[in-house]
Amino acid sequence: MSEPLRQTEPVQPPAFGGRIRELRRKAGLTLQTLADQAGISVGFLSQVERDKATPSLGTLASLASALGVEIDVFIAAPRPADAVTRAGERTRFAIADSSLAYERVTTTLPGGTLTSLIVHVPQGYTSEIVSHVGEELLVILDGTIRQTLGDAVLVLHAGDSLHFMGDTPHSFANIGDGPARMLWTGTSPRLIGRSPERP
Repeated sequence: MSEPLRQTEPVQPPAFGGRIRELRRKAGLTLQTLADQAGISVGFLSQVERDKATPSLGTLASLASALGVEIDVFIAAPRPADAVTRAGERTRFAIADSSLAYERVTTTLPGGTLTSLIVHVPQGYTSEIVSHVGEELLVILDGTIRQTLGDAVLVLHAGDSLHFMGDTPHSFANIGDGPARMLWTGTSPRLIGRSPERP
Protein backbone atom coordinates (compact mmCIF):
# COMPACT_ATOMS: atom_id res chain seq x y z
CA MET A 1 0.00 0.00 0.00
CA SER A 2 1.47 3.30 -1.05
CA GLU A 3 1.91 6.09 1.47
CA PRO A 4 -0.36 9.10 1.10
CA LEU A 5 1.27 12.12 -0.39
CA ARG A 6 2.43 14.58 2.24
CA GLN A 7 1.75 18.24 1.81
CA THR A 8 4.91 20.29 1.75
CA GLU A 9 5.25 23.73 3.25
CA PRO A 10 4.59 26.45 0.70
CA VAL A 11 7.76 28.05 -0.60
CA GLN A 12 7.98 31.67 0.41
CA PRO A 13 8.83 33.92 -2.53
CA PRO A 14 11.96 36.01 -2.04
CA ALA A 15 11.44 39.64 -1.09
CA PHE A 16 12.89 41.86 -3.82
CA GLY A 17 10.95 45.02 -3.07
CA GLY A 18 13.28 46.71 -0.62
CA ARG A 19 16.34 46.23 -2.83
CA ILE A 20 14.56 47.48 -5.93
CA ARG A 21 13.21 50.55 -4.12
CA GLU A 22 16.60 51.39 -2.63
CA LEU A 23 18.42 51.04 -5.96
CA ARG A 24 15.74 53.08 -7.73
CA ARG A 25 16.07 55.91 -5.21
CA LYS A 26 19.86 55.85 -5.41
CA ALA A 27 19.58 56.13 -9.18
CA GLY A 28 17.23 59.11 -8.80
CA LEU A 29 14.45 57.38 -10.73
CA THR A 30 10.73 57.75 -10.14
CA LEU A 31 8.44 54.75 -10.10
CA GLN A 32 7.09 55.80 -13.47
CA THR A 33 10.53 56.21 -15.04
CA LEU A 34 11.78 52.81 -13.87
CA ALA A 35 8.53 51.14 -14.89
CA ASP A 36 8.80 52.66 -18.37
CA GLN A 37 12.43 51.60 -18.75
CA ALA A 38 11.67 48.06 -17.57
CA GLY A 39 8.55 47.78 -19.75
CA ILE A 40 6.12 47.12 -16.90
CA SER A 41 3.22 49.05 -15.44
CA VAL A 42 3.85 51.51 -12.64
CA GLY A 43 1.12 49.81 -10.60
CA PHE A 44 2.87 46.45 -10.83
CA LEU A 45 6.23 47.99 -9.93
CA SER A 46 4.64 49.64 -6.91
CA GLN A 47 3.29 46.26 -5.80
CA VAL A 48 6.72 44.63 -6.32
CA GLU A 49 8.44 47.30 -4.22
CA ARG A 50 5.93 46.65 -1.42
CA ASP A 51 6.41 42.86 -1.78
CA LYS A 52 2.77 42.50 -2.78
CA ALA A 53 3.71 40.94 -6.13
CA THR A 54 6.54 38.69 -7.31
CA PRO A 55 8.19 39.55 -10.63
CA SER A 56 9.18 36.90 -13.14
CA LEU A 57 12.83 36.25 -13.89
CA GLY A 58 12.46 38.17 -17.15
CA THR A 59 10.98 41.17 -15.34
CA LEU A 60 13.81 41.04 -12.79
CA ALA A 61 16.31 41.05 -15.64
CA SER A 62 14.60 44.10 -17.15
CA LEU A 63 14.63 45.90 -13.80
CA ALA A 64 18.28 45.04 -13.24
CA SER A 65 19.17 46.38 -16.69
CA ALA A 66 17.23 49.60 -16.08
CA LEU A 67 18.96 50.05 -12.71
CA GLY A 68 22.41 49.33 -14.13
CA VAL A 69 23.07 46.27 -11.94
CA GLU A 70 23.47 42.53 -12.45
CA ILE A 71 20.48 40.30 -11.80
CA ASP A 72 22.59 38.53 -9.14
CA VAL A 73 21.88 41.54 -6.94
CA PHE A 74 18.36 40.14 -6.53
CA ILE A 75 18.81 36.37 -6.65
CA ALA A 76 22.27 35.44 -5.39
CA ALA A 77 22.58 34.23 -1.82
CA PRO A 78 26.11 34.30 -0.40
CA ARG A 79 27.42 31.35 1.60
CA PRO A 80 28.01 32.04 5.30
CA ALA A 81 31.71 31.19 4.86
CA ASP A 82 32.02 33.94 2.24
CA ALA A 83 30.78 36.52 4.74
CA VAL A 84 33.63 35.96 7.21
CA THR A 85 36.82 37.99 7.37
CA ARG A 86 39.54 36.89 9.79
CA ALA A 87 41.69 39.08 11.98
CA GLY A 88 45.26 38.96 10.73
CA GLU A 89 44.22 37.63 7.30
CA ARG A 90 42.76 40.77 5.74
CA THR A 91 44.94 42.33 3.06
CA ARG A 92 45.96 45.90 3.77
CA PHE A 93 45.65 48.35 0.92
CA ALA A 94 46.18 52.06 0.33
CA ILE A 95 44.67 54.58 -2.06
CA ALA A 96 47.02 56.64 -4.25
CA ASP A 97 49.71 58.35 -2.16
CA SER A 98 47.76 58.43 1.10
CA SER A 99 49.61 57.39 4.26
CA LEU A 100 46.43 55.72 5.51
CA ALA A 101 46.15 51.93 5.33
CA TYR A 102 42.87 50.03 5.16
CA GLU A 103 41.53 46.56 5.86
CA ARG A 104 38.18 45.69 4.34
CA VAL A 105 35.79 44.18 6.89
CA THR A 106 32.63 43.83 4.80
CA THR A 107 32.31 41.29 2.02
CA THR A 108 30.32 41.53 -1.20
CA LEU A 109 26.62 40.94 -0.58
CA PRO A 110 24.09 41.09 -3.44
CA GLY A 111 22.20 44.32 -2.91
CA GLY A 112 24.37 45.29 0.06
CA THR A 113 24.88 48.98 0.75
CA LEU A 114 27.33 49.03 3.64
CA THR A 115 31.10 49.28 3.46
CA SER A 116 33.17 48.74 6.59
CA LEU A 117 36.91 49.25 6.89
CA ILE A 118 39.52 49.23 9.60
CA VAL A 119 41.50 52.42 9.02
CA HIS A 120 45.11 52.58 10.22
CA VAL A 121 45.96 56.23 10.91
CA PRO A 122 49.63 57.19 11.37
CA GLN A 123 50.63 59.55 14.15
CA GLY A 124 50.16 63.20 13.16
CA TYR A 125 47.90 62.47 10.18
CA THR A 126 45.24 65.08 9.33
CA SER A 127 42.61 64.45 6.65
CA GLU A 128 41.09 66.94 4.24
CA ILE A 129 37.59 68.30 4.87
CA VAL A 130 34.99 66.35 2.88
CA SER A 131 31.23 66.06 2.55
CA HIS A 132 29.15 63.53 0.62
CA VAL A 133 25.85 61.69 0.67
CA GLY A 134 25.36 58.76 3.02
CA GLU A 135 25.89 57.88 6.66
CA GLU A 136 29.10 57.21 8.55
CA LEU A 137 29.76 55.38 11.80
CA LEU A 138 33.17 55.55 13.46
CA VAL A 139 34.35 53.33 16.32
CA ILE A 140 37.81 54.11 17.69
CA LEU A 141 39.75 50.87 18.25
CA ASP A 142 43.11 52.30 19.35
CA GLY A 143 44.54 55.78 19.87
CA THR A 144 43.02 59.23 19.99
CA ILE A 145 41.19 60.87 17.09
CA ARG A 146 40.06 64.47 16.82
CA GLN A 147 36.94 64.57 14.65
CA THR A 148 35.67 67.84 13.21
CA LEU A 149 31.99 67.73 12.30
CA GLY A 150 30.64 71.03 11.03
CA ASP A 151 31.47 73.54 13.77
CA ALA A 152 31.93 70.84 16.41
CA VAL A 153 35.32 69.45 17.42
CA LEU A 154 35.20 66.08 19.20
CA VAL A 155 38.04 64.12 20.79
CA LEU A 156 37.42 60.37 20.57
CA HIS A 157 39.31 57.68 22.49
CA ALA A 158 39.38 53.89 22.18
CA GLY A 159 35.85 52.55 22.57
CA ASP A 160 34.15 55.83 21.60
CA SER A 161 31.89 56.00 18.55
CA LEU A 162 30.34 58.68 16.35
CA HIS A 163 27.41 58.32 13.93
CA PHE A 164 26.68 61.16 11.51
CA MET A 165 25.42 62.10 8.06
CA GLY A 166 28.17 62.50 5.51
CA ASP A 167 26.77 65.71 4.03
CA THR A 168 28.04 67.58 7.11
CA PRO A 169 31.60 68.77 6.31
CA HIS A 170 33.99 66.64 8.35
CA SER A 171 37.61 65.72 8.86
CA PHE A 172 39.72 63.82 11.36
CA ALA A 173 43.23 63.84 12.79
CA ASN A 174 45.34 61.49 14.88
CA ILE A 175 46.36 63.58 17.88
CA GLY A 176 47.64 60.68 19.99
CA ASP A 177 51.18 59.58 20.79
CA GLY A 178 51.20 56.76 18.26
CA PRO A 179 49.26 55.12 15.43
CA ALA A 180 45.48 54.89 15.72
CA ARG A 181 42.95 52.44 14.36
CA MET A 182 39.28 53.05 13.76
CA LEU A 183 36.43 51.00 12.36
CA TRP A 184 34.67 53.02 9.65
CA THR A 185 31.27 51.91 8.40
CA GLY A 186 29.29 53.87 5.87
CA THR A 187 27.00 54.00 2.89
CA SER A 188 29.23 56.32 0.89
CA PRO A 189 28.72 55.58 -2.82
CA ARG A 190 32.45 56.01 -3.40
CA LEU A 191 33.09 52.57 -1.89
CA ILE A 192 29.87 50.62 -2.37
CA GLY A 193 30.34 47.64 -4.63
CA ARG A 194 34.03 48.22 -5.22
CA SER A 195 36.78 45.83 -4.27
CA PRO A 196 39.93 47.36 -2.85
CA GLU A 197 42.81 47.50 -5.27
CA ARG A 198 46.44 48.14 -4.66
CA PRO A 199 47.77 51.31 -6.30
